[in-house]
Amino acid sequence: MMRIATGLAALVLLSTAALAAPAMEGDTAKGKVLVDEKGMTLYIFDKDEPNKSNCYDQCAVNWPPLLVKEGETAEGDWTIVERTDGTRMWAYKGKPLYLWIKDTRPGDITGDGVGGVWHLATP
Repeated sequence: MMRIATGLAALVLLSTAALAAPAMEGDTAKGKVLVDEKGMTLYIFDKDEPNKSNCYDQCAVNWPPLLVKEGETAEGDWTIVERTDGTRMWAYKGKPLYLWIKDTRPGDITGDGVGGVWHLATP
């Protein structure tokens, strides 16, 4: 009986982790933004289409996509974008999410406004 209970508890934890939001709210000098699990600011790209990334090659080097981990599933405002390179990334309300290579610590927002097409991802 103890093994069954332990096994069920493990399954509940695994399913909860798989359904957890891939990002959370964080505070910056410009207010609340979406951040990854390390607290790094997330951004959106004006040249993307709903649930479609248009950031590849050098763009994706400078703006790494927020990738979906094995076993994660989308729900609510969160969707998964299939990228042309075979990877999968997160989108919030249809907007693919990215990190900025020049942000070095949680709370940095140096990517906001870059090229007039990169903006803070807000909740």
